[in-house]
Amino acid sequence: MERNKKIKPDHFCMAIFALCLLLRFIEYFLLETDKTAIGENVLHKAAGIIILAVVLKRANLTWSDIGFQRTRAVNSILKGLLLGGVCFSAAYGVELAILALQGNPAHLEIYISSFSLTGSQSNHTAFMFFVLCVFFNVINVWMEEGVFRGLFLKVLSETKPFMTANVVSALLFGIWHIVMPIRSYLNREMSLPAMVLLCIGYIILSGIMGIKWGLLTHMTGSIWVGLGDHLFNNTVATNMLHVISPGGADELQIVRIMTAQLISFSIVLAMYYRSRKTIQ
Repeated sequence: MERNKKIKPDHFCMAIFALCLLLRFIEYFLLETDKTAIGENVLHKAAGIIILAVVLKRANLTWSDIGFQRTRAVNSILKGLLLGGVCFSAAYGVELAILALQGNPAHLEIYISSFSLTGSQSNHTAFMFFVLCVFFNVINVWMEEGVFRGLFLKVLSETKPFMTANVVSALLFGIWHIVMPIRSYLNREMSLPAMVLLCIGYIILSGIMGIKWGLLTHMTGSIWVGLGDHLFNNTVATNMLHVISPGGADELQIVRIMTAQLISFSIVLAMYYRSRKTIQ
């Protein structure tokens, strides 16, 4: 990498993270694109892809260098979607079982909703909304996987062991997600203790997801499997397939997501240590 050797990898990543986080705050707090007809804060993700492209060019890197190889891309994405599908199938089963035990029989419905910490704000079944949901989330996961699992892992691994670099990248990914509860608190949609609790929860849950996708990137040598799993989480499990009970929609969505992510994290972690033992 023909990058200025005076710039430390940690500082390099933090500068890019700070810039992307600033754009994220601007969109969430000033533009509030998710409250418009678009229904999604996607502009800062598109800007993040542009920033990533510029950084790669200036650092004399290609997209393939950070995991976006063209070979077997479709096959690898399908594997990621399969991983997400299997784990979330189990998680939906757990969610439905809990509701049934509580005396709240529930069923599944398919429609597009905007993700909200305080409940779904929309309910769309037109085909166009499904297309837009997938399109916006492709931009979403392309940016996040490219920056956090692609660029950050590569740069941080220059001076750190892989697992250390992966944890640092995952921690930044967790911090990346606290913007939502902060906005909900400032909009008086939740209390300060609830915001603090959610911020901690987001850092832990998103951090676990980040570590898992980093392990997948390291094991497969590409970004695609993790991207496919990430895409399933963001589209189907969060925005498309909903659990409807007498108390409303997706009352236990956080339970669903946590269950699926813990299952998949355990599977990927076991695969990682098994692969290391095989190599040794």
